[in-house]
Amino acid sequence: METVAIHTEFIKLQQILKLGGLVGQGSDVKILLAEGVIYVNGVVATERGKKIRVGDVVEYKGVGSITVVGE
Repeated sequence: METVAIHTEFIKLQQILKLGGLVGQGSDVKILLAEGVIYVNGVVATERGKKIRVGDVVEYKGVGSITVVGE
């Protein structure tokens, strides 16, 4: 499990996936959401712009996961 530190109140889902190295491009996220393989705190994600906050866990099923921590 990867950890990514943020210094803002939140970060958007597509940004954290790219920052954490789970996707190469932000545009890939739209396809992955349609396939239902992206989870936030164990729930299937449907919005690229979903706000991800400190303590959230983002998972790309079968690839990896990211825990968001504060700086």
